[in-house]
Amino acid sequence: MGVESFVVKEKDVGTRADILVSQKLQNYSRSSLKKLFPEYVTINNKIAKASYKLRSGDVVKIDDISLSAEPETIELPLLYEDDDVLVLNKPAGVLTHSKGALNTEATVASFIKNKLNDPLLGGTRAGIVHRLDRATSGVIITAKSERALKWLQKQFSTRKAKKTYLAVVTGPVSPNEAIIDAPIERNPKKPQTFRVGSQGKSAQTKYKVIKNFTKGKKNYSLLELNPQTGRTHQLRVHLKYVGHPIVGDPVYGKGNGPLMLHAKSLELTLPNGIKKPFEANPPKKFMEFIGS
Repeated sequence: MGVESFVVKEKDVGTRADILVSQKLQNYSRSSLKKLFPEYVTINNKIAKASYKLRSGDVVKIDDISLSAEPETIELPLLYEDDDVLVLNKPAGVLTHSKGALNTEATVASFIKNKLNDPLLGGTRAGIVHRLDRATSGVIITAKSERALKWLQKQFSTRKAKKTYLAVVTGPVSPNEAIIDAPIERNPKKPQTFRVGSQGKSAQTKYKVIKNFTKGKKNYSLLELNPQTGRTHQLRVHLKYVGHPIVGDPVYGKGNGPLMLHAKSLELTLPNGIKKPFEANPPKKFMEFIGS
């Protein structure tokens, strides 16, 4: 592994650069090798596009060391473990799974990799049942086998998994209890984000005000949230929609500090047939903010 260099021959003239790279590095998938462009492939000492049509005499250099790079080792708080599952208290700032084939950042998925017991589980998302946003802390459950993964995924898809979050939002929220029922769709102007829209998928969030408080002359509310559906960014989008974005949210609010969203508890039936609740206390900064 390292930098591989070769000169383009007549028989390869006109071939796309990404196709020739896949022929040279046959131990890797095409999708993985595409991640090498443009940063890790040069042609005649210039950064190359995957679509570049090769010419006779072109000097192609491939830095493939990144393909074998391993994520750094991290330790995550373990709440529960048996032969089927691992339940963790994910810290804020940790990704649930890698964003791509060449991402070597430590994640929940990389942490549980050596704890899986089923060869059928593979890839960068092996064992991941559901996800928490990077900035969200709290309870997350993972599977050790394909059988356990399917069992747990069904618990979520049939809405039998009960999820409870805590969130600090701006302003005093009224009424004290309600259900936010508003469909969520991808935002075409910012495809990485979502919004409430008539063309979206059905989404419901139940909330309850735990307390209202003032901090630095600003009003806030501590909410308990129970998402009835599992849309991406659902809680953040819904709370922005009702005019009370989550504190610290840089995308759907005015981010300035940590995101005040914590997955407090999760209750479901495990693959062994036992219904079990799991709970994790909010991080120190969250508790300090709400004055506890």
